[in-house]
Amino acid sequence: MSVAVLPAASPVLAPTILDLEASGFGRGSYPIEIGFVEAGGLPFCSLIQPAPDWEHWDEQAEALHGITRELLLRHGRPREWVVDELNKRLAGQTVYSDSWGHDYPWMSKLFDSVGRLPRFRIEDVRRLLSEDEVQRWNTVQQEVRAEAKLRRHRASADAKVLQMTLMRLKHGPSTPTASLDGRSPGDFGNCG
Repeated sequence: MSVAVLPAASPVLAPTILDLEASGFGRGSYPIEIGFVEAGGLPFCSLIQPAPDWEHWDEQAEALHGITRELLLRHGRPREWVVDELNKRLAGQTVYSDSWGHDYPWMSKLFDSVGRLPRFRIEDVRRLLSEDEVQRWNTVQQEVRAEAKLRRHRASADAKVLQMTLMRLKHGPSTPTASLDGRSPGDFGNCG
């Protein structure tokens, strides 16, 4: 008697999810922090030194993300370094954002400020969702945020919550990228 060996199931890869924090909303606002979580769950996060003419600052936005202008000026990385890192790590990919209408202009402002073009595309995460999944998104996201105990409104932590929410909606909670997959909550949201 021979026993059939079934091939191992292919791992379900999550898309790379990106999030930006900004100096505020509207005219004059600019990106101050960028974070993303790669398909395997590895986070990246960096504060961004503002350009000399980026002066807009909204105290209500600061209250949400907790990043002071002084912290940004002291610990932000040069815009050129951030752009080079993004291009190196995300080259050829389509990355997803839950706030494309804000994130795309801020990303453009970042790249324009150093005279470079992104080597990746940003799309709205809603393009990956069915109507039913759109309806369940907020409920599942609240469950994920409560379970993961990730800090709110820091770029890589928010990106991880978004990635976990998407993967739970698509593939259920047992998918590794639908959880912290053994990582500490402290691995997300610590930007420098």
